[in-house]
Amino acid sequence: MDTLITIGQLLLGLSILVALHEFGHFLPAKLFGMRVEKFFLFFDAPYALFKRKIGDTVYGIGSLPFGGYVKISGMVDESLDKEQKERLRKPPEPWEFRAKPVWQRMVVMLGGVTVNVLLGFLIYALVMFAWGREYIALDRMPYGIDASPLMERHGFRDGDRIVELPGFHPRTVADVSIAILIDDARHVVVERAGARTDIFLPANIHDSIMESGDKLQLGMRMPFIIDSVMPGTHADSARSFRRGDRVLGVDGRPTPFFGDFIEAVGAHKGGRVEVMVAREGHQVHIPVNVDAAGRVGLKPRPLDAIPGMQEAVVRERYGLFSSIPAGLGFGWEQLRLNVMSFKLLFRPSGVKQMGGLGSMAKAYGAHWDWQHFWQTTAFLSFALAFLNVLPIPALDGGHVVFLLYEWVARRPAPQKVLEYAQMVGMVFLLSVIVAVNGHDIYKWITNSW
Repeated sequence: MDTLITIGQLLLGLSILVALHEFGHFLPAKLFGMRVEKFFLFFDAPYALFKRKIGDTVYGIGSLPFGGYVKISGMVDESLDKEQKERLRKPPEPWEFRAKPVWQRMVVMLGGVTVNVLLGFLIYALVMFAWGREYIALDRMPYGIDASPLMERHGFRDGDRIVELPGFHPRTVADVSIAILIDDARHVVVERAGARTDIFLPANIHDSIMESGDKLQLGMRMPFIIDSVMPGTHADSARSFRRGDRVLGVDGRPTPFFGDFIEAVGAHKGGRVEVMVAREGHQVHIPVNVDAAGRVGLKPRPLDAIPGMQEAVVRERYGLFSSIPAGLGFGWEQLRLNVMSFKLLFRPSGVKQMGGLGSMAKAYGAHWDWQHFWQTTAFLSFALAFLNVLPIPALDGGHVVFLLYEWVARRPAPQKVLEYAQMVGMVFLLSVIVAVNGHDIYKWITNSW
């Protein structure tokens, strides 16, 4: 069931993003009098799941969920079909893409990116209206931070309280992690045992973070009280864990906090441990197997259901009108992070983090939570916009580059140049698709998610 939920969220999210992106091309093309031959959600190679011709346009759903396309008459596009090539050798017809002014063609090519950006802001505004924001502020964390082994090697300690990040204004501990990874924050001031301590991180700390595979190296320390047992896991098979059990230790090692438990169990991947829990005033010892990823299948209580944490939760609620600036502000920060994180891909450690459909599915998760679904879809909408505007042939940004050349040079690029550029771009994109999805398969096989 978890797998079906994950796939369902992925397909729904992709359908929304791709359909609206292509509509962003379709609408201005029709308004400017261009003939749109095809409008496809997903690629129809090797076949279409559904198609129907209405007027001049064939609408359909393809079998490959790697995107979609709008085929406009008189345009060198990703189809590269013989009929289109033959048509381009003849004088342009009034309804063709190439017959329209450069500014109109520019609007058509940037339409998809524009829709994705606007969609992202709209979704974030609606999320703020429907659910608002809930988070634990840095100055309200009752148990301090939970530092990863990597961060401990650089001076952090479990229980530290972050009091200052010079040059930045983080609200949460996640903001601190992101500032270190994305914005090159290297000076952190913490409070430890009543005294302030300065921690200076090395310039290349982001490479170490990327190599670790965990982008959020600083978490929030919280007691581990079991909320539920995940079906089909080793904890479920043990049939001894109960909701409300408070985890105290693993194999005799004290693990009063959730991060301690994750670290202790993770050290026994594929093995077996004995978990000690407190239940109704008694200590209960439960043997349980650990899977290859270092998990047993226990889900912690939500933060606002843990004693001592309720008062720490900051709740921000917005009305219909106040949700608009709140959504724009939050969306702008997410868009900025999308753009800034691109620089990490040019580092060896960053390339390893690239992912395809599997990584997107993981981002949605195995539990259907509408707030999380829409926030993930909004973030991916920004990512799709940014990737499409890159100046790579076969992407929207590549077409825009050639249109800019035509505007400056007062003549279009040679037809052969456009065709060869499109071919090179398609080969590059297909190679990237194969590589990133192959990497996802490798991580799935090796349990290195």
